[in-house]
Amino acid sequence: MFLRRLLPDNFTLTLLAVVLAATLLPARGQAATIFEWITNLAIALLFFMHGAKLSRQAILAGAGHWRLHLLVFACTFVLFPLLGLALRPLLEPLLGTELFMGMLYLCALPATVQSAIAFTSLARGNIPSAICSAAASSLLGIFVTPLLVALLMGVEGDSGSTLDAIGKISLQLLLPFVLGQIAQRWIGGWVNQNKSWMKYVDQSSILLVVYTAFSAAVIGGLWQQVPLTTLLAVTFACCLLLALALLLTHLLGKWLGFSLEDRITILFCGSKKSLATGVPMAQVLFASSSIGMLILPLMLFHQIQLMTCAALARRYAGAQESASHGAVPVLVRAR
Repeated sequence: MFLRRLLPDNFTLTLLAVVLAATLLPARGQAATIFEWITNLAIALLFFMHGAKLSRQAILAGAGHWRLHLLVFACTFVLFPLLGLALRPLLEPLLGTELFMGMLYLCALPATVQSAIAFTSLARGNIPSAICSAAASSLLGIFVTPLLVALLMGVEGDSGSTLDAIGKISLQLLLPFVLGQIAQRWIGGWVNQNKSWMKYVDQSSILLVVYTAFSAAVIGGLWQQVPLTTLLAVTFACCLLLALALLLTHLLGKWLGFSLEDRITILFCGSKKSLATGVPMAQVLFASSSIGMLILPLMLFHQIQLMTCAALARRYAGAQESASHGAVPVLVRAR
């Protein structure tokens, strides 16, 4: 049963199928242009729905815990970039410059929203704070990620200006989100009643971006540049980065005297990176031909973080269940 939970989920398998489709049948010429338009519309719809779904009351309920939020933001936008730079002497020779740039891009991204909240809930952490922190991280990333990309990678978007990149991202991601928040009073109830349907909008937009990006990358010779040994090296790099992030977020929460509930929230919100935000942002920040190589580490990191955090969340939940029945397990005792 435990091994079964570590297997890739249906979405990850679909993601792999899309990469295979882009490898065998990449979109070219007019078809590629049409896919780009459809992709941009799907991304706008995705963030509009996020805005309509996210409850302002839930955000306000967790907004007062400023120490926790500051630590999560510091882990997301300071700790990760520092780890990326610290690992440069090891990872750049191992991966090559372009894939290492993908690792740095991964380090600059905001936290994921849905899975951070879901794992915090499963592990019995501070759910209102997780909602607030993950949502704020996602919105803050619209402005902070392009600045970090310019700082870490020397990339300033297609137009050559970080401010232009922020403007493009705001127009493509933030504006639909704000419009969704405005429309929430009319459609919020319907959106929340159809959450199971909404996840397909989320996943479809990511799949479209991945197909478009990998089509351009395959035409540019991606798989000639990335053999199996390099894929294994990227997997190792992602595992190392995640292990360090999990260890440091756990230790920081403990050293700063947070409660167990808050430490769980810090662990799951401060150690995760968003595929749903990272892939659309890459579309704005980088040239189409280079996106496939740059988001490859992000796609691998996404699956690794899901499998690892699922196991950790179940361990925390099991530890607290044991504690409620009189046992004192290691995870709960270490306060």
